[in-house]
Amino acid sequence: MKKVLLTTLLIGFLSILNLSAQGYNTGIGLRGGLAQGVTIKHFLGKTNNAIEGILAIRWDGPFITGLYEIHDDPFKVDGLQWFYGFGAHIGFWEETKIGVDFILGLEYTFEEIPVNVTLDWKPAINLVGGGYWADGFALSVRYVF
Repeated sequence: MKKVLLTTLLIGFLSILNLSAQGYNTGIGLRGGLAQGVTIKHFLGKTNNAIEGILAIRWDGPFITGLYEIHDDPFKVDGLQWFYGFGAHIGFWEETKIGVDFILGLEYTFEEIPVNVTLDWKPAINLVGGGYWADGFALSVRYVF
């Protein structure tokens, strides 16, 4: 039921947006992996720095993550970038978890359609509630504008 609601909300939001030029400022989409949810990424001005917010569900509880990311394109392939960054999370299940996150990934933005795909690894360490997650691999698909 939660997945259906998230998908319906995302489709409704995307249907009211106009298509824009490629080379995006903001993207919103779905994130799949052991933690599944919604992701939104926004670039800060004309820089290669972005902030990303993730609202996801794992272990039958919600969590929120905020990340600061630095993008680069050493591959010299249009639309392909790698990125790395750090941030923090708070989660609610059995007990409250608060911790720090790191992220490393590849992102490809299509020229023909306003979509990008990201494959990343996001390990996290819980400072409150204990434990760490090294299994934070995910695939995200975003509508970009």
